[in-house]
Amino acid sequence: MSTQQTERFDASGLDRWTETTRFEVQRERLIAYAEATNDPIPAHRAGDVANPVFAIVPVFEALMAPALDVVPLGLFGRVVHGEQDFRFHRPIRPGDVLESRAKMTGFEGLPNGTRGTVYLECRDAGSGELVNEQHVTLFVRGFDTGEAVGTLGPEHRFDEALRAHEPVLDRTAHVDEDQTFRYGPAAGDPMPIHLDEEVARDAGLPGIIAHGLCTQAFTAWAIVQGLAGGDVARLRRLAVRFSKPVLPGQDVRTRAWRARHAPASDGPATTTYAYETTVGEVAVIRDGLAEISD
Repeated sequence: MSTQQTERFDASGLDRWTETTRFEVQRERLIAYAEATNDPIPAHRAGDVANPVFAIVPVFEALMAPALDVVPLGLFGRVVHGEQDFRFHRPIRPGDVLESRAKMTGFEGLPNGTRGTVYLECRDAGSGELVNEQHVTLFVRGFDTGEAVGTLGPEHRFDEALRAHEPVLDRTAHVDEDQTFRYGPAAGDPMPIHLDEEVARDAGLPGIIAHGLCTQAFTAWAIVQGLAGGDVARLRRLAVRFSKPVLPGQDVRTRAWRARHAPASDGPATTTYAYETTVGEVAVIRDGLAEISD
């Protein structure tokens, strides 16, 4: 009997919050993360404020727990990180004490696999203030659950018509040979496909690959530096779809196009940018979207 016939997603586990996890932000950890992602922004290098993608670190412990209530355990070896969508209410700073919780909100079977969304919220432990929200899309390769249940993350598709115009940002950065060995400890992500050549090849990869969130962190500092004047507090949203792995030693090129400008009645106006990141001619991040306040 095939896996398709014996395994089934459990919809009763949707919208079930995890226990709250607690994380104390230390300046040294922010510095280590900036160094591990080659972040050149002075405030990030000094640990005065976090690279935007550092937001994954305080919630990491809560990330996979909701999926255990929905995704059959026998399929976890097929799970990859498909998309990441951050919504920022304020930056993370040293001294913050953060509380996070998560729930899986929905899943959808597709011919080549099943995607499911985990929603996370991160709050200030003292005030209860919302610091950031995240929609994480997990993809179970090669398994179609045959139904769509619940709510998936918000769309952020790239408008191909934008290519008729010149990009407003074009930055290239180098992924160092030891990047994954620096990023893993700084992010608290010990996945062996990023650290062990043999494990990576056994998983069908060409070798050790960069963490997808490390690549997104590269795009984050490029966007903050190039489009937000180096001020991370202006970044309101950062969303991507991971499409191909990045290998140590490669160069990643991020290009962004202005998509729209939206005036606001109760705060600063925002400009939305669509972006993609490539290695040579191959897109490694698709459907990138950044919202920056004026």
